[in-house]
Amino acid sequence: MAQYLLDTNVLISMFRNKGKVRKHILEVGFPNCYVSEISIAELFYGAAKGGRKQNFEDVNNVLRQFEVLPIYSCLENYGHIKALLERQGQRIDDFDLLIGATALQKGLVMVTANVGHLARIPDLVVENWE
Repeated sequence: MAQYLLDTNVLISMFRNKGKVRKHILEVGFPNCYVSEISIAELFYGAAKGGRKQNFEDVNNVLRQFEVLPIYSCLENYGHIKALLERQGQRIDDFDLLIGATALQKGLVMVTANVGHLARIPDLVVENWE
């Protein structure tokens, strides 16, 4: 069975019960879904910016429900992908690129609402669950 890396925007959709994200997660199973350390950082930033206690509770629920993948082992891959894309005149936000590089390095399907954006990463399999 395939395994998936959930992008930050997918986690936000899950919090808001938007789209079919929760349904897809239940279908594939929580143990087959992962999140990046980068997504956790982005979620904590959003929680701090919004200032609502519920936002922090949502982030802590993610930490309990999903395995969080470190980015360290993906940093070399990130460097190669970023250099390649720059040579092609393409740019992807560093955080998005780190998340995509993690999915690629770990052999995971990238689940995101930014399909067109992340599909520029060579060999990355991308799905939209919204």
